[in-house]
Amino acid sequence: MSVKPELKRDDLIYPDLSYKVVGCAFDVHNSLGSGHHEKYYQRALAEAFKEKGLKVIEQVFCPIIFNEKVVAKNFFDFLLDDKLIVEIKKGDNFSKRHIDQVLEYLKTSKIKLAILVNFGSTEVKVKRIVNFD
Repeated sequence: MSVKPELKRDDLIYPDLSYKVVGCAFDVHNSLGSGHHEKYYQRALAEAFKEKGLKVIEQVFCPIIFNEKVVAKNFFDFLLDDKLIVEIKKGDNFSKRHIDQVLEYLKTSKIKLAILVNFGSTEVKVKRIVNFD
């Protein structure tokens, strides 16, 4: 029987930044409530991130390149402090499609961590997604 090693806070990627992102997501949801368009949550999150003193870049271009040519154009919602992707969705569950989308962003951008934020009908959910490449 194998035993999982116990994770320590030092093992987490960007724990302080992650904590701020999750706090901002809850602040936005507590303030706005449920049922808004995704773009309204995005605008509010941008303001919340800036209030926390984070460097925020919105709608970051993330091309897919083949043979030195751009074959697809992707944009993710936020890049924070040049090292963490935040992608927001509206709905009650994380879908495989959304998780795969974020994994693609991590792979093509070579960034180590993303946080997927899902604004649901009754709560906000967050999922940390790590790029192991």
